[in-house]
Amino acid sequence: MDRPIVACVLAGGTGSRLYPASRSDRPKQFLPLGGERSLLSRTMDRTAFADERYVLTRDSFADEIHDHAPEAGVLIEPDGKDTGPALVYAAWRLRERFDREPVLVCLPSDHHVNDDAAFAGRLERAAEIAVETDGLVTLGVQPTRPATGYGYIVPERGETGLEEAGYAAVDRFTEKPDRKTATQLVEAGAYWNAGIFAWTPSALLREARDSPLAPLVDALEDGDPDRGFAAIDAVSVDYAIMERATDVFVTPLSTEWDDLGTWDAVGRMLEADTADDAENESVAGDILSIDAANNVVAAPESHVSLLAVDDLIVAAFDDRILVAPRDASQRVRDVVDRLRERDAF
Repeated sequence: MDRPIVACVLAGGTGSRLYPASRSDRPKQFLPLGGERSLLSRTMDRTAFADERYVLTRDSFADEIHDHAPEAGVLIEPDGKDTGPALVYAAWRLRERFDREPVLVCLPSDHHVNDDAAFAGRLERAAEIAVETDGLVTLGVQPTRPATGYGYIVPERGETGLEEAGYAAVDRFTEKPDRKTATQLVEAGAYWNAGIFAWTPSALLREARDSPLAPLVDALEDGDPDRGFAAIDAVSVDYAIMERATDVFVTPLSTEWDDLGTWDAVGRMLEADTADDAENESVAGDILSIDAANNVVAAPESHVSLLAVDDLIVAAFDDRILVAPRDASQRVRDVVDRLRERDAF
């Protein structure tokens, strides 16, 4: 390809559903969940193919980025208002740094991938598709279950598409459906929405001008990003742009993938890496388990004894302990919201 590929890794969130491991001053991207190196460091390995790499983060995390990604440039978003404003801001900033417009591959810093080479190859192909179509490209993951915590991408079915070209136009997006709808989507051939994208800055900004983020684009073009962020509400890139745009394409990611956004997801990752007869999954810690199964335990500095309990999350970090049913892992954010009200997160 005759233009630079630039990887943009999003690392500005805290990961509130992984409380108490993640805290306001210890975001999950800096944690070594399920490995010896941080999630951010492992993500940077997967983007080594790019000509240049940047990490997009908030100001309070910026100094620590180089400990995990010394090879990357750092972009600081003016305000944390979700992925929509963040990615528009990154596109504007990165476009002006190159003589020839780059193609961006944008990805979160907190995913699990079991085949880094295959993942990198698909990102490179997504970048090519973005140039070929002058559109917005998203990676779709083949579902392994009717998950209700993920969004779904429904591709258009035509005479040519996924089988022939390796990508297809997107028919629609569906956000976090109930289990019945999720089952129907899986049976219909929908993909999980991994939140991984490729586009040129011009393509994203073009679509953003016809979205709720138009005031931000106008302010960026005037050189006043602070004004732009003040004029908009927090919104994901899917809601603000992807679901409204016309030239949107999906290309499949054919490797094992998971979003390490919850303790349940961390447990699934560990289960895949341990023996089939493992009864309890531990991120770290000393565990005694008697007649207990399918629990996710994260207690790096504590002993945990489990007696006749199943399907629990037990997480102990610093002076904080979380105990919850494993199927309530999405609701850990409710705990964090209450703690924030008390200024105790």
